[in-house]
Amino acid sequence: MAEQFDDSRLDDEAALASADYVLRPLAEAGARVRREVGAAGEAIEQAVARAEGDVRPRAVVAAGPDSRLLRSVLEPWCPVPFVAWPGPSLPGWAGSLDLVVVLAPEGSDTGAASAVAEAVRRGCRVVVACPPKSVVAEHAVGRDSTVLPTSPGDQLATAVVMLQFLDRLDLGPNSDPEAVAQALDDVAIACSPYRDLAVNPAKMLAIALADSTPLLWGGSVLAARAARRVAESIRRASGRTALAGDAEHLLPVLSATKPPDLFADPFDSGEDGDRRPALVVLDDGADEPSIREQRGRLTVAAQDHRVRVETLASDAPNDVARYAALLATGTYAAAYLGVGLRR
Repeated sequence: MAEQFDDSRLDDEAALASADYVLRPLAEAGARVRREVGAAGEAIEQAVARAEGDVRPRAVVAAGPDSRLLRSVLEPWCPVPFVAWPGPSLPGWAGSLDLVVVLAPEGSDTGAASAVAEAVRRGCRVVVACPPKSVVAEHAVGRDSTVLPTSPGDQLATAVVMLQFLDRLDLGPNSDPEAVAQALDDVAIACSPYRDLAVNPAKMLAIALADSTPLLWGGSVLAARAARRVAESIRRASGRTALAGDAEHLLPVLSATKPPDLFADPFDSGEDGDRRPALVVLDDGADEPSIREQRGRLTVAAQDHRVRVETLASDAPNDVARYAALLATGTYAAAYLGVGLRR
């Protein structure tokens, strides 16, 4: 018999306290974004002033393991060639005409430190968002290097600091840090552990996924990234399978799903392989024809095979804020799933 989900625990203060280590940082996420952007404000102003009169960089290279988040935001927008280079080095052509930006939320990542050192050695313009007293910061010492100081551990807040700098140079979109912080605050209120499960979207999603194998899909680049991060959170919180992928990866799973057995024991959810999938759509408002077409195929396949479809949506005012809201809501749901399973 597989472990049973107890939804009464989602309104039990003692049970919820077991997930405080996840729920508290989620509740404080908006405040962290405001704090990090405020603390880095002087360094951003100095970096912008230093760049005045410089020619626009030939290319922007986002280096280091956390470069993919910047790519999700900047690739469709950046007015110069943009490259994400997640390894510990740089493209062979990168040099003094290029701007290298690095996110290092922990500051101790040896891959990011190696990329920064290589950029300094080649004479690139380098901007690093990281804790000021860290291994990565120590490598970012050079005439054309700038450290945007951040606190350890928050990738999203660190990214917002860097995006604020790039926006000031017209190399990235206006991510509006206050809009991101407000979106996170709104999710924290809506998904608060003190909010009854009947009106709490994250608790309701956790209940919907309690006896299912989640299949998560996001149509845009940022929504797809949020889907992958939420799937990681579900696996970590529940110890169960959760898949995130493109429509082409998820459609075969939906198509292979057998019709539900009307005579099955409703209290025996079986092992992972016996749980029916549930499709979770992360909707950030992207409305390109290709996204509409993929979403349509997924929902039709789910309906044809009687698979539950759940939607996470956000109407925040910009792409980064919507990404933050979707990720936070999904992470809350993962935490509540773990609480209900007594993890």
